[in-house]
Amino acid sequence: MPTRVCCCCSALRPRYKRLVDNIFPEDPKDGLVKADMEKLTFYAVSAPEKLDRIGSYLAERLSRDVVRHRSGYVLIAMEALDQLLMACHSQSIKPFVESFLHMVAKLLESGEPKLQVLGTNSFVKFANIEEDTPSYHRRYDFFVSRFSAMCHSCHSDPEIRTEIRIAGIRGIQGVVRKTVNDELRATIWEPQHMDKIVPSLLFNMQKIEEVDSRIGPPPSPSAADKEENPAVLAENCFRELLGRATFGNMNNAVRPVFAHLDHHKLWDPNEFAVHCFKIIMYSIQAQYSHHVIQEILGHLDARKKDSPRVRAGIIQVLLEAVAIAAKGSIGPTVLEVFNTLLKHLRLSVEFEANDLQGGSVGSANLNTSTKDNDEKIVQNAIIQTIGFFGSNLPDYQRSEIMMFIMGKVPVFGTSTHTLDISQLGDLGTRRIQIMLLRSLLMVTSGYKAKTIVTALPGSFLDPLLSPSLMEDYELRQLVLEVMHNLVDRHDNRAKLRGIRIIPDVADLKIKREKICRQDTSFMKKNGQQLYRHIYLGCKEEDNVQKNYELLYTSLALITIELANEEVVIDLIRLAIALQDSAIINEDNLSMFHRCGIMALVAAYLNFVSQMIAVPAFCQHVSKVIEIRTMEAPYFLPEHIFREKCMLPKSLEKHDKSLCFLTNKIAESLGGSGYSVERLSVPYVPQVTDEDRLSRRKSIVDTVSIQVDILPNSIPSDDVVSNTEEITFEALKKAIDTSGMEEQEKEKRRLVIEKFQKAPFEEIAAQCESKANLLHDRLAQILELTIRPPPSPSGTLTITSGHAQYQSVPVYEMKFPDLCVY
Repeated sequence: MPTRVCCCCSALRPRYKRLVDNIFPEDPKDGLVKADMEKLTFYAVSAPEKLDRIGSYLAERLSRDVVRHRSGYVLIAMEALDQLLMACHSQSIKPFVESFLHMVAKLLESGEPKLQVLGTNSFVKFANIEEDTPSYHRRYDFFVSRFSAMCHSCHSDPEIRTEIRIAGIRGIQGVVRKTVNDELRATIWEPQHMDKIVPSLLFNMQKIEEVDSRIGPPPSPSAADKEENPAVLAENCFRELLGRATFGNMNNAVRPVFAHLDHHKLWDPNEFAVHCFKIIMYSIQAQYSHHVIQEILGHLDARKKDSPRVRAGIIQVLLEAVAIAAKGSIGPTVLEVFNTLLKHLRLSVEFEANDLQGGSVGSANLNTSTKDNDEKIVQNAIIQTIGFFGSNLPDYQRSEIMMFIMGKVPVFGTSTHTLDISQLGDLGTRRIQIMLLRSLLMVTSGYKAKTIVTALPGSFLDPLLSPSLMEDYELRQLVLEVMHNLVDRHDNRAKLRGIRIIPDVADLKIKREKICRQDTSFMKKNGQQLYRHIYLGCKEEDNVQKNYELLYTSLALITIELANEEVVIDLIRLAIALQDSAIINEDNLSMFHRCGIMALVAAYLNFVSQMIAVPAFCQHVSKVIEIRTMEAPYFLPEHIFREKCMLPKSLEKHDKSLCFLTNKIAESLGGSGYSVERLSVPYVPQVTDEDRLSRRKSIVDTVSIQVDILPNSIPSDDVVSNTEEITFEALKKAIDTSGMEEQEKEKRRLVIEKFQKAPFEEIAAQCESKANLLHDRLAQILELTIRPPPSPSGTLTITSGHAQYQSVPVYEMKFPDLCVY
């Protein structure tokens, strides 16, 4: 019961005190005296200069009642304060607000949950009042700390705990609404406040039982859910906070999220982390998206030594953020994103290589295997992120990223790449090559350039084709797939999938346009380079079915997108050269690979004959395919690439009717107006420096033949004439039809380089194998072409490795694989 004073004393008291005392009834259960409350409100509105005194007196009474645990009078005092706040909007309300906040702080400091909730409700009502002028001296540090503490309430009663947490969240929401609207009053965005507000909201958001995995922005929660569910209310408050963030304070709002996820170990599994960053990306203004991406990249750098699953979780979060940001503004972070991701890709491959090298037997092998699988998860996450990010960039930026990634791909024998592979070793280098090419494949997916020069400039084409000469079938597959993405501008690749004999190409409904002048110029400049890589790629001894399928698709796409009459002739020459190489088999390929090349040639000539629609050409191709179906089905792709296919023992005894004949093709094309003069010239691939990049080894490099001529040993004219008749010109043509001096110079340079840099054991082993090969070769030459010497005075000593041959006629031997001195 409030203290009563005598009538004399009451008459002498200030009027505002008497009005305040009258609103309190004898029994607090009766509630606020409404008639007297109206009088107090009218007095406050009429004399606003008295508001500060009214507030001070109410605060004094409330403090006394809180200490004495008079909850009923506390409720009446707060109700009166709320009504006065809602009724008065003058300049004099500022001092009254200070008294009001002081009373709210008293309630929040009390240990009674009901009073804490009461104080929070009053503060929320105050936060919704728009003041005419801001109060720059007012601070809310205490309220931020107190409401944040309430969000972490651990009360034993679940209902009371939920009620206190909801009150804390609503209080934080009130603080945010009261402070963020005024740019001059930006204290709420200071790190010490954000470090309390954001974790408090995230702590309550964690209680969501089912984390939504929606791609688009989650729907707004209903009003009932906001009031009853702390998780929904916290999420709504978090969205509102981020929506009010500006350029200068965005980072302060995002960084506490990383600290919370680290502290609670929420990167593995990372469902909650993904959910949080989806909320962030959809709540902030689109032009600030790159700030969030930069923060994620920075955190990834900071956690680069953590477990693979933690890094994979962060990268997957980055993928979700990039997926949303790519629809709006990416900002200036494009190269930074790719550079950071490629750096972590290299680190992951390095960790994987180190684990493989350091693995031991027993349980350690199991741990190593687990780590390897985890690192593969990291690598796949990085590739997906790179691919998704790159595929959503505009074409001009995507071209830059393609060049950027290609510049990172290490190629043996060169130092043009910018990626540090010193710690990777051969296995790690191969792994990083595959990862980078997979990333490039993802970036080029869906890329449509108007001209092929835009998609494949010389600065990009040369490094792209270099890995196609590697002795690794998977690398060659990736290079071909990247090239398909860039060449296929009308989405025809899916129609060409799988190497087969197509009965009617018209059924595929191939889309094509007339070849433009830029594409024609491109093929004149780079066509031979493309042909060369396809030719050499077909002759690789580790090719599998997919390699032949991709090579076939390459030929078909070039025909569709880039082929005029001149290019068609070149492609047919290339196909015939592949057929001849499979039959002659200078590269000692297995029977499967020889038949695979024959099948590829058949499939392509069947395709190109129908594309150019020359009846005689189609008839010849169809006839050969029909004969092969009856007599040699292993020359057709439908048979050779089956699991169990009977292979022939040799190809030398096959009839010419099983082969596509140059004269027949020339005759059919010539009758339709094609210029067929070049068909009579066999295709020979150009020789470039790329041979040394592929670590290829020729069967016989250079053999030294030493000729010692003794005095008086010059043969007679008859012998000379006979010797001139057998100068091995025929052998020279049989071994190498090109006879190019540049090729000989290149081989000599490679031999010198090898003897300077290769280990002694490797050189000795190779010389021994070459000596054996030379022994067999010279035996055939001597048996077929060399006549007995006219006199014993002329001798020839042929030295190769450890083998020597004497009593051979004196003559000069010159052909590509044998150097004569």
